[in-house]
Amino acid sequence: MEFELSEDQRALQQTARKYAREVVRPKAAHYDETATFPRDLLATAFELGLLNMAIPTEYGGVGLSHLDQTIVAEELSWGCAGVATSIIANDLANLPIILAATDEQKKRLLGHFAEKLTFSSFCLTEPEAGSDVANMQTTARREGDEYVINGAKCFITNGGHAEQYTVFATVDKAKKHKGITCFVVQGRPKGLSVSKHENKMGQRASDTVSLTFEDVRVPVANRIGEEGQGFAIAMATLDNSRPLTAMFSVGIARAALEHSMEYASQRKTFGKPIIEHQAIQFMIADMAMNTHAARMLTYESAWLLDQGKRNTLQSSYAKSFAADMAMKVATDAVQVYGGYGYIKEYPVEKLMRDAKLIQVYEGTSQVQRLVIARELFK
Repeated sequence: MEFELSEDQRALQQTARKYAREVVRPKAAHYDETATFPRDLLATAFELGLLNMAIPTEYGGVGLSHLDQTIVAEELSWGCAGVATSIIANDLANLPIILAATDEQKKRLLGHFAEKLTFSSFCLTEPEAGSDVANMQTTARREGDEYVINGAKCFITNGGHAEQYTVFATVDKAKKHKGITCFVVQGRPKGLSVSKHENKMGQRASDTVSLTFEDVRVPVANRIGEEGQGFAIAMATLDNSRPLTAMFSVGIARAALEHSMEYASQRKTFGKPIIEHQAIQFMIADMAMNTHAARMLTYESAWLLDQGKRNTLQSSYAKSFAADMAMKVATDAVQVYGGYGYIKEYPVEKLMRDAKLIQVYEGTSQVQRLVIARELFK
């Protein structure tokens, strides 16, 4: 059992930390306030090899291990969770291709991401099919060598800037989850329309839109796996991506902890810094303890994947615990700051808003508990 990062992992961590500190942090408040897409920040991430981390090297990607990806994810979200979500969105969208596509498909659908800055979107959620994926209403009807897709997707990250979409649609609604199939839509074909950017509470630097598909034609060659395999592909994708989402929580919590320690060392009440008050000491001790616990849970869930093992239970442990932990830590950070914590001029209210989303997206904390219970009773 080894708990120490390797030299290569520490170097990777330092690269991501420097990027987060020097590139992301100085502009994070601006992109949060304006809710604009941070293309310049993502371009720098691309140049540094912090984009497309999951794509294997033989297809032009960085080819990082799952554990390495979580190390980077913590640093990115420490800088800004919205920017981190925008960066990792490519990996989420490309995971179904990495996991289930043929070699020919991987070369054709992944290779171009290494050539220039390109964005991709994962399109699973619908207005009536969020946690209840089997209720999917988007349909795919085969016509010769093509499928015709009709339906709507919501809460799609980077959807307004993407040039490739990994789309899940059903070939037979009556089959529920057994009818769901995975497709890759390239470019902006006729019939694909994008809504305005959603005005979110937190993670405002990430682009979030709805998509409408009206007779969008996709070649059969862009179907990933066989008809009816889409649900299994989507679930395997989420098992792979949950450690990254969990580590976003760790990055947010670590930032909140550091801000709280700095402020508590400077702010004085009753003639001494508030860090000398036991009430504040206990809060900060809990913040540090739970942040570290979430990091360890997440490392384990990523390590299992690197060992070729199933991580459904551990990734749900990590995602649920870390998301709830980050919300608590960020809320406590606001409390440490007192009235100043509620003012946008100070950094912790943004962390609180950013943390909330992680309890919701990629499987709510309640859904994670359902997954955990089902896994335990197996």
